[in-house]
Amino acid sequence: MSIRYIDEITDLAGKKVFIRVDFNVPLDEHQNITEDTRIRAVLPTINYALDAGAKIILASHLGRPKGERKPKYSMAPAAKRLSRLLGKEVQLAPDCLGDEVKKMIAALNPGDIIMLENVRFYEGEEKNDSDFAKALANDCDIYINDAFAVSHRAHASVEAITKYFPVVAAGFLMKNEMNYFEKAMQNPIRPLVAILGGAKVSGKLEVLESLVNKVDKIIIGGGMAFTFLKALGYNVGKSLVEEHLLETALNTYNKAREKGIKFYLPVDCVAADRFNPEAETKVTTVQEIPEEWMALDIGPATVALFTEALQNAKTIIWNGPMGVFEMDAYSRGTFAMVSAVANSYALTIVGGGDTDVAVHRAGEYAKISYISTGGGAFLELLEGKKLPGIRVLEENGKK
Repeated sequence: MSIRYIDEITDLAGKKVFIRVDFNVPLDEHQNITEDTRIRAVLPTINYALDAGAKIILASHLGRPKGERKPKYSMAPAAKRLSRLLGKEVQLAPDCLGDEVKKMIAALNPGDIIMLENVRFYEGEEKNDSDFAKALANDCDIYINDAFAVSHRAHASVEAITKYFPVVAAGFLMKNEMNYFEKAMQNPIRPLVAILGGAKVSGKLEVLESLVNKVDKIIIGGGMAFTFLKALGYNVGKSLVEEHLLETALNTYNKAREKGIKFYLPVDCVAADRFNPEAETKVTTVQEIPEEWMALDIGPATVALFTEALQNAKTIIWNGPMGVFEMDAYSRGTFAMVSAVANSYALTIVGGGDTDVAVHRAGEYAKISYISTGGGAFLELLEGKKLPGIRVLEENGKK
């Protein structure tokens, strides 16, 4: 089954178009947005609907209010930023449902935009409650999902709500996400290289097991590498290790080797005597990490090894940093890999919030083919799972 997209809907003029977006953006202590990539990512969809004369109702969540109305999780900063980016007023509703919201929607003229308040102020959102979903739909005419980053969640504004619209489709951000994923995983130009980092193996075990059947090379960095290294018999000091996954890690490693997949692990690291930006540090081989020290970044020899492994790559997918890059002392490995990926001659797809942040901090985002807005959704696609938000678009998109 295929998904219908917004540009396949013949008549948006005068219609009430409900667009699920993901404006879950980072805020500082003064409620100022510090990074607005997710808002900018849906501008093509919003502008398309505006140009077509639609009445636009935007819905999103922000943070984890857990079903309670908390001012610090208000959508107000997102509405304000979107107003500036569009150069027109975006009204902020006092709620996401109720009589007052219905009146505001009924009063919309073609080309008007209203931003609903945080849908997670209600428990029904995360419970995928049908009654909440029906109330949220507010008798709108068309549903558009352009929130890829939450499409792995069976939430009311993503899944249950689709039952209450005669027309269901996806936006341009979703189209980009699916197109690039297809290029990378369903019909890749080879060699296909997967880079996985981050703290733990546990969150990416299913991804690894899936990738073993699809890629030509796997590069492992970040804290998760040390579970593999310990499984291979190395003494890794006090580096992060998931003891209960040692056997699983070893089996995954051996399975990849049996299939002829090149499996790269760090050969050196930046070790520290404690988890602190001001700790004493030194570069050491992975065989010589001091007993009481921990590895917090990949070292220069590993950067050279991983960079060399990327030289002939034609497609690269990357999720997860190479170290604790938030601390300057342990950021060089991640930033060096950003540079290597950005300057490769491959189709490059980066997914995951931390990796996205690293690419932007390194100033190389313009050289990456595609930066996915999804972390968990990106990983679940790599696992081969059917995302709930995608599934309902396929099932209902042609009705």
